[in-house]
This record gives sequence, structure tokens and C-alpha cells, in this order.
Amino acid sequence: MADDGRRNNDYPMVLIPGGEIELRDDRIQKQWKAPVQPFFLARYPVTRGLYQASSPNSRDNDRKPAVNVSWNEAVIFCNRLSRQAGLKECYSVGRDGESVSWNEEADGYRLPTEAEWQYACKAGTAGYRYGELDEIAWYEGNSGGAVQDVGGKVPNAWGLYDMLGNVWEWCWDVYDAEVYGSYRIFRGGSWAEEARGCGATCRRRSHPTFGIDDLGFRLARSWQEESG
Repeated sequence: MADDGRRNNDYPMVLIPGGEIELRDDRIQKQWKAPVQPFFLARYPVTRGLYQASSPNSRDNDRKPAVNVSWNEAVIFCNRLSRQAGLKECYSVGRDGESVSWNEEADGYRLPTEAEWQYACKAGTAGYRYGELDEIAWYEGNSGGAVQDVGGKVPNAWGLYDMLGNVWEWCWDVYDAEVYGSYRIFRGGSWAEEARGCGATCRRRSHPTFGIDDLGFRLARSWQEESG
């Protein structure tokens, strides 16, 4: 995988090739395949340094993941970063502050879809994890009970760090609208999670206003011919 040459506070984006991924929902015993178009994904979760860059008290070198960020706040941040970079915003937010639509033709920053996230996490591997857990992830067994700087563990084969462990990561998708309404999906496990929860196919969900100290997000961008 190669960087696309555009950086934000030392956050290179990796070009992920297109392909197909099999998703599953163990709750309802369902499996399905989803195509994945080429796209860009950040090497690291969004850090406090990047997230707080507009704050007068921010520390640009803060390498710990931004946490306590709701899905709604992550969407707003993606739009703000897109404007700052001169890119077209991906999201339109309703007056209620919660209804969000995605312009899939926009070239700005966004959240990855669940299929994109899992496909990028597995990086061509077939197992539950892309390596030995202690080598690739911060989780309950080795984190010391706290979030850690990004990039401290071994990346996957596509050069993506912390895809498992450290912080859960919001995805774009609604979990199950009929049962859970607007609940959105997050993936990957965290510094506070047991080993069994840190795997490529583990799915969790919560309300888009929910935030907690082991939940963050990662930036994605759609690939377009002019950017290739």
C-alpha cells in the first residue's frame, strides 16, 4: 500500500485496493458479502493533537487517540477538516443536529463504512486477527488500564496501526434500524476490552450521541480518478 501524498498533522492516508469482504452478524446468524471500492484510510486513529488542533490549549504532538467523541461529533469533525483542506464536505447535517446524509461523490474526509473497515483491518488475512494480539494491539491484558499513543504496536500488512485495540472506531453504518433505530456501528476493540473483543469481525453499536473513554474514530476518503 502507498501513501497518497497528502498529510494532516503527520496523518498519511493509505490507498486501500478494491475487493470483497464477508460480513456477519452473530446476533441474527446472518452472513453477507460486500464489495469494497478503492479508498484511502488513515494509518492511525484520529489523535487528540489533530482533533483539538483548533483549540488554543491544544498540543499538536499529543499522539493519544481522541476519545469521548460521539458519532455525531466525528461527522462534524470530518466536515471541518475537509473545509480546512479545501475539500468537498461529505456530510449534510440536518437542523436537528442528528439526521445525517452522505454525499458519496464528495472528496472530503469521512468515516469508513463497516465493510471498508473490516476489509482494511484484515489486510488480506483470513483469521480473526492479523497477528499475535500482544504484538498488534493494546487491550485489557497489556494496556495498563489506559489509552496509549498511536503507532506503538506492529501494523497490519497494509501499514495500518491500531486497527485492533487501543480505541474502538466508529463506522458510518447503522447497525439495525428496525431494532436499534439510529444506533451506529463501531469496530476493533480497545485498551479496556478483553482479548476476545479485539478481532476483525467483532461488532458493537451505540447511539450516535454516545461517547466514552475507549471509543474514537479513523479518517477515510473516497478514491477518485483525479486523486489516483
